[in-house]
Formats: sequence, C-alpha cells, structure tokens
Amino acid sequence: MKSKKRILLAFILNLLFSVFEFFGGIFTGSVAVLSDSLHDLGDAASIGISYFLERKSEKGADKKHTFGYARYSVLGGLITSAVLILGSCAVIYNAVIRIIDPVGIDYNGMIIFALVGVTVNFAAAYFTHGGHSLNQRAVNLHMLEDVLGWAAVLFGAVIMRFTDIKIIDPIMSLAVACFIIFNCIKNMKNMFDIFLEKVPEEVDIEEITEQLLNIEGVSCIKRFHIWTLDGNIHFASMYIITENLEGVKGKVREKLKEHGITNSVIEICDSDENIA
Repeated sequence: MKSKKRILLAFILNLLFSVFEFFGGIFTGSVAVLSDSLHDLGDAASIGISYFLERKSEKGADKKHTFGYARYSVLGGLITSAVLILGSCAVIYNAVIRIIDPVGIDYNGMIIFALVGVTVNFAAAYFTHGGHSLNQRAVNLHMLEDVLGWAAVLFGAVIMRFTDIKIIDPIMSLAVACFIIFNCIKNMKNMFDIFLEKVPEEVDIEEITEQLLNIEGVSCIKRFHIWTLDGNIHFASMYIITENLEGVKGKVREKLKEHGITNSVIEICDSDENIA
C-alpha cells in the first residue's frame, strides 16, 4: 500500500473514532477518554493535511520547484508532530486538574471503550507502519500514541474497577502524553535538520572524503556539500581537482551511490585556479 493511501486510511479511522471517543468520554466521565477525543479530532485534521501534502510531494519537478515537491511530505510530518505536541500538552493540563480534583468514573463503560480503542488504533498503526517518509512516520507515531493511550486507559480502568483509585486515570494519561512529546521532539529535530540542509545523520562526510581521495587521480576535493531533500533522497555537489579529467567523474559518482547519494553535481578541475 502506498504511503498516501496509508495516511488516508489513518485519517478516516481517526476522524470516525474521535467522534466515538467524544461520546464515550461523556458517557463514562473519563478525562482520559474525553481529552483524547478532542486530541484525536485535531490530529485527524493534521493527518488530513498530511495526506494532501503527501500527494503533492509525489509531483515531479517543474519551473517553480526544480527539485520537485518531496519536501511537502516533510512539511506534513512537521504539522502532524506540532499538533501532537499541542494535543499532548492539553492532555497533561487536564490530567493535572483531575489529579488535584479526582472525579467519579464509569469503569465498566471505560473498559468497553478502551477495548474498542485499542483494536481500532492498533489496526491504524499497523497500516501506517513501515513508512519511509518522515510524514508517514509522524502519522504512525500518532497512531502509536493512540494505541498506547488506550492501552493505558484499559489498564487503568481495570485497576480502578477493583481499587477505586480515581487518580490512576489522569496519571496514565500524563505518562502517555510525556512519552509522545519526547518522541515528537526527536522527530521534529530530524525535520528541522532537513530544512536547514544538514548532512544526513547516516552519512559520514569525512569517511566519504577519505574514500574519494583514494581514487586514482583525485588530488583534492573542494566545496563538498551533502544534503537531503526529504530524508530519503540525498544530494551532493563538489569540485574534484585532478589531472585525469575524463575518467574520474564516473568513479566518484559510483562511490557516492555506495553511501546512498544518488544525485550529484561534480565539477572536474585541473587546479584551484579554475574553481568558479
């Protein structure tokens, strides 16, 4: 299944389930359920935007976007992660209020809603798992959040059913929200690195430089730049100073491909003086 279809499925499931959650939260009196319904409604909107941007990212290059539209996918992931963080902060706020002032909860109803929640969101997490784009990873993180959140609700409801310790519900919500914020921040860092054109973490520019200098005829490398378009498509540009003006370029390009750099601009010069 293509990445955009996975995201569309996640959007549909999330939107429908957020409505189900809203009424479930009212029925059970659970802040974990009610807060998550509002959280999911916002997330459904962000996932819808992510779906649109994922579709747009598949467009090829044109006169206005000569590199193509791949970074629209990264933008979608950034939006989804930002919404997740805001939603998690709202959950934390409501959870703290309920810790200070616990309220009665319909444990049996909460258990039923939690079982449905785990099932539906596990299915959505399964369908969005294994994506290569940062956008789909962000959507999958949201689905994972929902699975963990409902698992926590289920676990907490069962314990409260037998102990009547009401603060377990907001404490579990608090723990899941903190976990998601931590992972969202890590995901957003990767996206900001892309927009700042940082060298991809899996690429060792010093190692590549050393290997290129070992190619026969290569005496020096100047203005060596490596960046990534969307976390998967890597680019490089450089000046190679060599006396072998004909045979070096192909060897350099092949060495770059070994490191996952499939797009390169290589200028061959016989001295520093010829570098523009």
